[in-house]
Amino acid sequence: MKLVKALVRVMALVVLAGISIGATPDQPNMQAARTNLLQARSALQRAARNKGGHRANAIGLVNSAISEVDLGIQYDRRNNHAQKAASAVVDQPNMQQALDRLKDARNDLEKATADKGGHRAKAIDFVKRAIEEVKAGIKAGD
Repeated sequence: MKLVKALVRVMALVVLAGISIGATPDQPNMQAARTNLLQARSALQRAARNKGGHRANAIGLVNSAISEVDLGIQYDRRNNHAQKAASAVVDQPNMQQALDRLKDARNDLEKATADKGGHRAKAIDFVKRAIEEVKAGIKAGD
């Protein structure tokens, strides 16, 4: 009986290992963009508030971009598309970090497959607008 249980456990591990080895990550560029957006939002939230409203505008745009990325991921899952084919400013590290993460998110979104029901394109637009707001906030805080 112990031998049978041990064999069943080994078989289960072999099956699970085979599944995880052959598994393709779920929309890695969209997931990476989402992570970068969350990091950008966190950096923006830590930044000083004296940015002429630009920091707050950027946070709103980042939130919109996150929503669009989430919707794009959901759209892609529903439609099985996954199976188809500036220099750092020393006194503003949080704003600069947000800018860097936004640029990373934009790059990740641009690498993602195009058809996400229009949500990827909207997220790219929100990210581009957030980048401009962060740049303006950096300039306003100098």
